[in-house]
Amino acid sequence: MDQVLEQKKDVAAEGPPPILSVNNIEVIYDHVILVLKGVSLEVPKGGVVALLGANGAGKTTTLKAISNLLSAERGEVTKGSILFEGQEVHSQTPNILVKRGCIQVMEGRHCFEHLTVEENLLTGAYTRGADRAGIKSDLELVYSYFPRLAERKSSLAGYISGGEQQMCAIGRALMSQPKMMLLDEPSMGLAPQLVEEIFEITSRLNREQGVSLLLAEQNTNMALKYAQYGYILENGRVVLDGEAADLRENEDVKEFYLGVSGENRKSFRDVKHYKRRKRWLA
Repeated sequence: MDQVLEQKKDVAAEGPPPILSVNNIEVIYDHVILVLKGVSLEVPKGGVVALLGANGAGKTTTLKAISNLLSAERGEVTKGSILFEGQEVHSQTPNILVKRGCIQVMEGRHCFEHLTVEENLLTGAYTRGADRAGIKSDLELVYSYFPRLAERKSSLAGYISGGEQQMCAIGRALMSQPKMMLLDEPSMGLAPQLVEEIFEITSRLNREQGVSLLLAEQNTNMALKYAQYGYILENGRVVLDGEAADLRENEDVKEFYLGVSGENRKSFRDVKHYKRRKRWLA
C-alpha cells in the first residue's frame, strides 16, 4: 500500500499541480455526527473527476466542504485541508471562492422560480460587477451551449421542465466564469435522453472552455463514461479510486454500481453484505 502511494506521489510530481486537492478531511455536523472520515481526492487542471456512491455516502457533504457551504447546515471541516489552485480555502467565504473561479451547482437545481430564465442566468454574473460587455458575451456563450434556454429566456424558471432548469443552473454557474465547477447529481429526476444531453454539454464545456469538473453522481455508468478518473465513497470514506476505464471493468463496480452480476454472485444476500468485504478497503 505504501509503495502504491509513493508511486502516485511520483506521478503527481511529474505533472502540473492539481486545481483541487482534498487532503484527509473529516466533517462533523452538530459537533457530534462524523460524516466524512479521512476523504482525500484530487482534480487535475482541465480534468473531469467523478465522485461516486449511493445516496448518503457523503458526496454532497464533500462538495459543500470544498465550496464552504457547510456552516449553513451546522457542519464543519475538523481535520485535513482543502487547496484550490494551491491555496487553502477553509477560511474563505463562498462568494470569494466563486470570484476565484470555484462554484457549486447544487443538487435539485435551485433556480429562482419567480425570475425568468435570462434573469436567473444574469444572477450568476453578480460577482463580476459592471462588466456589461463581458456579461453580454458570456450570456450568448451560454445560449450557444444551451439553445433551449435561448428559446425559453423570457419564461419564468418555475414553469420550465426539470431538464431545462438543470441547464439553467449550469448556465448560471458558467456566467461566473468558473475555472472549476462542482456538479451535484445533475442527472437526478431527469429522463435518460436529457441526462445524456446534459452530460454531453458539460463535457463540451470541459473540452472547449477548459472548465475542470468534479461530478458527484449516483448514475455511475454515465459518470464514468465522461470522467477520466473516479472515486467511490461508502459511509464517508473513499473505498476505491482509479482511472474511469479501470473502474468500469472492475468486477465489484460492475456488480454494485453498474448492475452487472458476476458468475458466482447470484443471490441478493451476497449483494446485501458486500460492504463487509475487506478488499474494498485494501
